[in-house]
Amino acid sequence: MQALLDVILPVFLVLGAGYVAVWRGLFSDAGVDGLMVFTQKFAIPALLFRAISSLDLSQNFDLSLLVSFYTGAVTGFAAGLLGARFLFGRPWQDSVAIGFIGLFSNSLLLGLPITERAYGADALTANFAIIAIHSPLCYGIGITAMEIVRSQGSGGLQTVKSILKAMFSNALVVGIALGFTVNLTGLPLPGVLTDAIDLITRAALPAALFGLGGVLYRYRPEGDMKTVLYICAVSLILHPSITFGMAKLNGLSLDQLRSAVVTAAMAPGVNTYIFANMYGVAKRVAASAVLVGTAGSIVTVWLWLALLP
Repeated sequence: MQALLDVILPVFLVLGAGYVAVWRGLFSDAGVDGLMVFTQKFAIPALLFRAISSLDLSQNFDLSLLVSFYTGAVTGFAAGLLGARFLFGRPWQDSVAIGFIGLFSNSLLLGLPITERAYGADALTANFAIIAIHSPLCYGIGITAMEIVRSQGSGGLQTVKSILKAMFSNALVVGIALGFTVNLTGLPLPGVLTDAIDLITRAALPAALFGLGGVLYRYRPEGDMKTVLYICAVSLILHPSITFGMAKLNGLSLDQLRSAVVTAAMAPGVNTYIFANMYGVAKRVAASAVLVGTAGSIVTVWLWLALLP
């Protein structure tokens, strides 16, 4: 109970404040859109840039860590895709979008603040290693599968172009790429520049959480609840369970185990709706899954925190 009060509730109270502010008309939809643009195109890319530019790549980019987390993520994608197709009879394009919900956990807006509150800022290095390839890998898998389905397996060069365009027009990926560039080249950054970037990064997570609450107000559940509950179970239970098992099998350190499982246990991210909206399929399922999964994660994350050493 103490973990729930000290770690989870402050995060969800900030998120809830954004939800209530929009619901009661205290914060406009335009304000929410502006806040999310600031966080997702500027503040969070700056946060990722600073974290990765100073990360000890040889120490923190452990293949066992990435295999443990992404085995769970890819299994979630397969379970979502096949379940949507064969359990619920959805078209293949819908099924890919629903699979993407099981693949893309909210590693940034929820995973980072909850891990930090639970285990401290020093425990975030493994989170950043996971996040560094999260958007490129997940979008790569989702777009590749969707383009194959749309082109009946003959996407060819157009599929590759679609993947690269989607990934490298994403501000998060740009921030990650610049961070790697500075890290690998050893390029020195002026102190005045890093201080300015740090000012922006301090606003990233609280502003993003508040804005996410406003976004979730728009995504009220509307039908398809069996499919929504199924994919939420995949996201909140199957993904972290497999990650936990793989982490134990691969002998991850305590910090790595915690970061991998907590990140895997996060609700589906807003990017799952963005992906569905990009292709115009399963938008209602994706939007509802973000809201229902985020609400449900209050309980499931508490249980995972209690289970972890």
